[in-house]
Amino acid sequence: MNQRRTFLKTACKPIVLATLGIPLIQACSTEDDSLENADIDSLSGSAPNEPLTLDLSSGSFAALLEVGGWLNYTAKNILLVRISEAEVRVFDNKCPHQGNRDKWSYNGSKFTCGHHNNSYADTCSGSLTCYKASLEGTILTITF
Repeated sequence: MNQRRTFLKTACKPIVLATLGIPLIQACSTEDDSLENADIDSLSGSAPNEPLTLDLSSGSFAALLEVGGWLNYTAKNILLVRISEAEVRVFDNKCPHQGNRDKWSYNGSKFTCGHHNNSYADTCSGSLTCYKASLEGTILTITF
């Protein structure tokens, strides 16, 4: 009887998940995931949780020179939006709904995740994690 219980406890969860069409392989974390993140950090030249400095006059960040300009900077997993001449707001680009980072749009006041069309305000009191940012000329410094 104990062997049957042990079998049911270990076998039932994968069978139910497979029956519902929930892929088990995608839900598991692998060593490759952590290697990809480590490669991104080494390429960008800054360690996690250290301030990040960006020159907005460089071609990659030119959209942020104009008020209303925005950018999904996937190399650092952040969304940037120019609110005014003196302010750029910086948010984590992880969607609070599903955790996606790659499909964002911006309409002037809200970010919308393209996976399920959930919208999030561009205020630091909203659902997206907001980081401290200071702007001096065209140099933006972000503190995580």
